[in-house]
This record gives sequence, C-alpha cells and structure tokens, in this order.
Amino acid sequence: YAMESLIRSMKWDEDRFGLEYDLDLFNIVAVEDFNMGAMENKGLNVFNTAYVLADQSTATDGDYGRVEGVVGHEYFHNWTGNRVTCRDWFQLTLKEGLTVYRDQEFSADMGSRSVQRIQDVRGLRGAQFNQDAGPMAHPIRPESYISMDNFYTATVYSKGAEIIGMYATILGTDGFRKGMDLYFQRHDGSGVTCDDFRAAMSDANDADLDLFGEWYRTPGTPVVTYSSKYDADSQTFQLTLSQSIPVNPAIPDAPRGPLHIPIAVGLLDSETGEEVVATRVLHLKEQTQTFEFTDVQKEPAPSILRGFSAPVKLQPEGGVEDEAALSFLAAHDTDGFNRWEAGQKLFTSLIFQTLRGEDASSTLERAEEAFGRTLASAIDSDDRAIAAYAMTLPAESALLESMEVMDPVGVRKARGEAKKLLARKFSVEIRALYDRLTAETDAAGDFVVDASAVGRRMLRNICLGYMAAVKSTEEEVLAAAAVATAHYDSAICMTDKMAAFTVLSNMDGAGAAARDKAVQKFYDEANGDPLVLNKWFTVQAMAALPDIMERVRKLRDHPDFTLKNPNRCRALVSGFTANAGAYHADGGEGYKFVGKILAELDPINPQVSSRVAGSLIQWRRFDEKRGEMMKAELEKLKTMEGISDDLFEIVTKGLK
Repeated sequence: YAMESLIRSMKWDEDRFGLEYDLDLFNIVAVEDFNMGAMENKGLNVFNTAYVLADQSTATDGDYGRVEGVVGHEYFHNWTGNRVTCRDWFQLTLKEGLTVYRDQEFSADMGSRSVQRIQDVRGLRGAQFNQDAGPMAHPIRPESYISMDNFYTATVYSKGAEIIGMYATILGTDGFRKGMDLYFQRHDGSGVTCDDFRAAMSDANDADLDLFGEWYRTPGTPVVTYSSKYDADSQTFQLTLSQSIPVNPAIPDAPRGPLHIPIAVGLLDSETGEEVVATRVLHLKEQTQTFEFTDVQKEPAPSILRGFSAPVKLQPEGGVEDEAALSFLAAHDTDGFNRWEAGQKLFTSLIFQTLRGEDASSTLERAEEAFGRTLASAIDSDDRAIAAYAMTLPAESALLESMEVMDPVGVRKARGEAKKLLARKFSVEIRALYDRLTAETDAAGDFVVDASAVGRRMLRNICLGYMAAVKSTEEEVLAAAAVATAHYDSAICMTDKMAAFTVLSNMDGAGAAARDKAVQKFYDEANGDPLVLNKWFTVQAMAALPDIMERVRKLRDHPDFTLKNPNRCRALVSGFTANAGAYHADGGEGYKFVGKILAELDPINPQVSSRVAGSLIQWRRFDEKRGEMMKAELEKLKTMEGISDDLFEIVTKGLK
C-alpha cells in the first residue's frame, strides 16, 4: 500500500505542481525504533514502521490514510524541503507547513475533500488550538529555542499548513500555482526564508501580502466575531466582522494583530436553503470591518468561514449561538464543512447545557432533528464518511479547549449522557442502519480500501458505538456486550476489529467477562506483531473504567511494555494522557504516574519525554486543586539531576 501511495503521490505532484522526481531510484527504509513519523533524507526516506506497514489484519482504515499521507508528505519534501530548503531552523514551517498543506491536498484529491477537511480541522482544534492557549504558544516561525526538537510542533506543522492554505484562498488556485512556480524558479538549490516564499506569492500575483506576513510572528488563535443586518428597502445585507487575539499570560507582550484573515462567506435563501450568493472571500484586515452584499431579495442565512478558510475561532457577537440558525445550516448549508460544523455546534451546546445542569430540552430537540435527518439519509449518502462524522459528537479534547476552566471529568460524563439520549431516541433506526450495512459488508466480500468501503465501515462502526452506549441496566449491558462480541468475531479487517475491541474494553459490571475475554483474544491474535500490540496497549489505556489507573499501572509492568521503544511508550503513556477523564481524575494519581514515567524516560529518550511532559503544562487552565498537583510534578522534574535540554525547556516554560 505504501508503494501504491508513493506512485500516486509522484503522479499527483506532476499533475498539480509540475514537479517531477529527479533521481532514478527512490528508497524507503522502515525501522521500529524511531521517534518521528518519517524523515525525508534525499533519495532514502527513513520511516517509522507505523507509516509503511499496512495490511487488513494489522492496519485500520485510519492507518491506511496515515500511510498514504505520510508517504506523500515525505516524497513532496523532495522539492519543498530538499531542493528548496530552510536557511535556518527558525524557518522550519517553510518546509513543514508547506508540505503538510501539500499532503492534505493530495489526500483530499485521493478521497473526499470534505472528509479530509473535517479530519484536518478536528486535529487542529484538538492539539494546535490547545498549544496556542498555553505556555508553549509560539508563532509558526519561533524566535528562540533551547532544543529545536521541541519545535516540531502542531503550530509549526498544522497551523503552518493553514497559513499556506490561506495563500491559496486569497490568491486562488491558479494564483497559488503561479506563486509556487516562481518560488522554485527563484530558489531551486537554495536555503531560503519564509519571507522569500511570501515574496514569490506576492510578486507572481502583484498582490500586497505585507499584512499577511504578520501571521509568521503572531502566536495565539484569533477570535473572529460576527453580526449582521438586513435592509429590505435597499435589499442590502451587511456582515460586520471583528478580530482579536486573547492575551496569553505566558507571553503577555506578543503581537496581537490585526492580521489579514480571509473569511469565505456564502448566503443561503432562508426558506429553501438554495444558495443566493456563491462563496465569496472577504478580506478582514482591520480590527472591525463591515462588508455589504447588494441586490439580496430577502433576508438570507449567512454561511460564514466556509471550508474553515482561516485558523480562527468564529463566534457570534455576544457569544450566544442562534440554535435555530444552526439547525437550518445543519440541514441546508451547501458547504459540506459548514453543514457538519453547524451540527457540531448544536451537539456542543447540548453537552455544555447538560454539564451545567440546565434545561436542555429545546437544544435536545434541535440536536435530535439534525441527528435523525443524517441517520435517515445515511444509507443512500454519496459520502457515508461525512454521514458518520455528522453523527459523531465533538471530541472531548475540542470540548475542553472551548472551556475557560477545563473540567475533563464533567465533560466526559455530559458527553456520555448526550450520546445515550440520542442512542435511546433512535435505537430502532440505528439498529436498522447497522443491519443494512452489515448485509452490505457481507455481500461485498473481499476487503478493499476505497472511499466507498471506508465510508461504509466507518458508518457501521459509529452505529455500533451508539448501540453500545445504552447500558443502564444489566440486561442492556449484556446486550451491548453481545453485539460488540459478534462484531469482533465476524470482523475480516482491523478497522472493524478495533471498533469492537474499543467498545468491549469500556465494558464494566455485567460486561466485564466479555471485556476480559476480548482483551486476551486480541493479545493472542496479535501474535507478537509490534504494531498490533501498540493498539492493544492504547485501547486499554484510553478506556473509561473506574479502575483505569490500576489497569494502566499493570500495563506499565507488562512484559511487552518498554520505555525504550518510542511507539510502545506512546501507545501506553500518551494514550493514557489523552484519556482526559481518567488522567485528570480526582486525587492526582494520573499526574504522579506520568511524573514518575518522565523521570525514567528522560535519560532514555529526551524527545519523547518532552512530548509527554506537554500533558502537564496546561495546569493554569484547570481548577486550582488539579492545577497545583500538575504544577507540583513540573517542580519535581525541574530539579531532577541530569534533566535533558528538551525536557528542561518544556518544564521551565510550563512553570512561567
């Protein structure tokens, strides 16, 4: 599959950017003990086995997607990284942000563009927005560092890719290609800067991008607020946009705009949902600007930030979402991303109202309407992966990121309640869809990796998750365990097996026997395969069980666990820190466990230890009790004898 991905990426780069490979041979070597995903050494790419080795018995559809994306990424570096490289380390985003953008575009063209955009934004919000709000916040072009290893970050990579994407939004596809052509013409064989790239884009299109350059030196996630006004007499619609960047206590003197922010907007008929004004890019360059649309026959429904045209947080003026408008957009928006986004905002509102103990009946009704509509149309959908994402509640990480004071335990409980409500309401329809998809799966026969098959598996596994969410009584728990066990036993690929294993690993009480049987069976069937065993560790580390801390400690002592292998270490330790409800549980045992691990890990692998330490540095965003316990672990690490530069930089910035 990696070879097929390489061939596709070579062809794509020739077609999209006119770039051909310049050697007769292209080599890839895969190694098990590797800190990074891969490295683009000229003519001999070094890969982590996780991003090369894939077959139906060991790799999920997500793994296949990552193999395709990373193989493409490293190949694309031949031009954006090797032929044209960075003058110095501060310019790292010049090659990484640009190449992430290129691999995202490649994957979008190989599959579903809307699905790829949703995946990219979910990742950005879950990791990069969090980084932008914490002590490790930095612009995509950092101004200083102790260890450069610490700046291979979500900001440099993912936000860097978003900034490259904004060039394409501002200049258009043809204009972006003209800028790329001039960039290679000017700099092939050279070490250059981010400013050189911006100059090529500007000169090739005779465009003023001076203000846009502020993105390279400005940390933080901009907040864009909006308000609108319609005048029936003049048939004009006005949209007022404002931008701001919240102050980060760790870097109070950092630049805070204004920035050049491209906001893609479309207007819909407020009754039929038909598009009355096609997508138009508005250039927000001031603190506040008003944009006018003329000849609008009646008050429209605005669709703002289409395709997530800029890495910002979009909020209505006053901060309160119009749920009726969200419900309309979830049903009618002609932009696939914004249609999904509207549903996510409804689900988010439901979860937070549940968390606060408020009356959520009105929001629940709208959320049920959106969910039911997706469920009814899913079987005949052209893109079932989009339907699956539309039925998926916002991730805990994204929910936590939107809170001023993070409450991981409360968020997990409230999200679980919301999922249970939807699962009960639509239990018959979900089961019918699951059975229909199961019949299709059986009829399809051989395993394939294409958009249709991947979408079918994803949607079927989402249904399984909802069916297993209803387990308030012993009878319901046993029923959920039975359907998950049958799903596991009939699986012909790792995607379906992992979905069932994840459900079973979260079983407790009457479902404990089925859980323990699945844990042993998955381990036995792994037969020592390192990549499959990594999955075994991760799924258990991320389970929502009352005794999860004890289980993680036992896994730490398992004979197949070692801190010396980066993939295995990440599988358990990073898996556990991502299990927010468990890691941040009352008592602070999770923090102590990670602090102890870091003390052992740092002398072995400073790069990985500094990454894991990132789970402790956001202590200011939690309640005082949790924050103090997290801070205490950082204080211990700071005084540790022989601490590496990598870990020292993270810890000291975390304590600032």
